[in-house]
Amino acid sequence: MIGKLFKIEAKLAEVTRAKRESVRRKESAPVVEAFFKWCEVQAETALDGSPIAAALTYATNQQDGLQRFLEDGRLPLDNNISERALRREAVGRKNWLFVGSDDGARANTIFVSLLASCQMHGVEPQGYLRDLLCLLPSWPRSRVLELAPASWQKTLEQQETQQRLAANVFRAVALGEHPRAV
Repeated sequence: MIGKLFKIEAKLAEVTRAKRESVRRKESAPVVEAFFKWCEVQAETALDGSPIAAALTYATNQQDGLQRFLEDGRLPLDNNISERALRREAVGRKNWLFVGSDDGARANTIFVSLLASCQMHGVEPQGYLRDLLCLLPSWPRSRVLELAPASWQKTLEQQETQQRLAANVFRAVALGEHPRAV
């Protein structure tokens, strides 16, 4: 049944949202309905505490979320993008177990989130962090969201931002340039 859903989705790669929603209602919805009926039947015979019982319980408990792709053509069938984004955290979890303190863990979390956001928005992380740390001390608090990776490219293109970066001696040193006398 899952394979059938992926075959349907493969045909919808280059269609409009409205067309995707229409096809999903006609073709995917019956498959999803059959899957959850199958889960109900299997749950009656699965041994309590077994992996299949746990999987069936999970699927049943998450039915609304698992069916959401049927209603919104923007949503993918799977959550592979989210899983890939979270993989770094899952792999790093053991490494971060001993960050030293709650403050260290908080700082790590902030930087990991920033780096993931950079990746998501196509921002080069090392340059972003360098320029961010140069801008932050004098940046108005009311405009701090302009420094988020989602807004970074637009902010970087502003003349004011370019002037602030050009005047920053630490940035010049980091770039291997000779700092200008002020």
